[in-house]
Amino acid sequence: MNMVKASEIKPDMPVVCSLDGEFAKVDHMQGDTTIKLMKDEHGQHHFIPLSWVTSIENGQVKVDRPGDEAMKQWDMNGPVL
Repeated sequence: MNMVKASEIKPDMPVVCSLDGEFAKVDHMQGDTTIKLMKDEHGQHHFIPLSWVTSIENGQVKVDRPGDEAMKQWDMNGPVL
């Protein structure tokens, strides 16, 4: 299992699904375990867990699931800090 460090994830990096399609961009890391994504076309931020990330390749954050599945499962409220 490839462990990705939170420090490797930077703002504006594309988030790419397991089918190689971009479905979001990184806003920033929220803590050490949650990625806050840039606002969508409706002005809503979304959050995904770092545990979904399989690798950082070519300046892209690659996740372990198809984009449509990721968008159904992402969190709209973010972690409770």
